[in-house]
Amino acid sequence: MGITKLERKGRRNAAIAINKQTYIKQITRKPIIKKVDVEAIKASFAEKKAAK
Repeated sequence: MGITKLERKGRRNAAIAINKQTYIKQITRKPIIKKVDVEAIKASFAEKKAAK
């Protein structure tokens, strides 16, 4: 009796693995804003509002 390969399942498993890897890479590619000066942002909005 010969050995049969499940080719479609193999391709699907490979595609799922590749998709997971690319998804993780996309998530980690986005920069994280760590230090935000909220008071400076509020002041800039106040300056824009006063200018109008």
